[in-house]
Amino acid sequence: MSRNVRKRAARKAPAERAAEIAGTAREIALDQGLGAVTLRAVAAGAGVTPALVAHYAPNMDRLIADTFTGIVMAELDDVLELVSGETAASARLARLVETLFDEGRVDVTVVWVESWALGRRNTTLAEAVRAAMDAWQQAVEKIVADGVTSGEFTTDDPAAVAWQLIGMIDGVNAQALVRWGRSAERGSLIVHAMEATLGLRAGTLR
Repeated sequence: MSRNVRKRAARKAPAERAAEIAGTAREIALDQGLGAVTLRAVAAGAGVTPALVAHYAPNMDRLIADTFTGIVMAELDDVLELVSGETAASARLARLVETLFDEGRVDVTVVWVESWALGRRNTTLAEAVRAAMDAWQQAVEKIVADGVTSGEFTTDDPAAVAWQLIGMIDGVNAQALVRWGRSAERGSLIVHAMEATLGLRAGTLR
């Protein structure tokens, strides 16, 4: 009688194996969503036993939170690098909005949306989500504050404007996942609201 025998995973250095498991979790989250990051899914993706994954990631809540953080903070670094090429604050803000509505970032949007739902019961993830939102808010606030300093923007509360912009982008992008509303109008709605909020001439951020 023949039977399937699981092949023993090749021995790797602990740091290499840990990186492999983290990378597999990231791939699963971007491809299937954060909710798909399970012990068995990561083990299957990495070609190892669930016991080995549990050895390197004994707390799945922590692995999910770290996976989320790695994905969204990489996006923040990427966006900030893209907008850094613009000198004027208004141009940086316009580029930021344009970039975040890029359909190529839908996989990250899904990770964000799922994190808010999963974070209700995963306190470790919730903490990571709050930290990431703070980082995004601070990055946007700096652009707004720079615009106030240069005389481009008019507001006495850059922090509140940053939160408002992030909230609108998150909401509209979440709606886009179910194709609600007209895709061509989503970015325009945000831009129009920001121009009014910052005392800009219509069309400045387009």
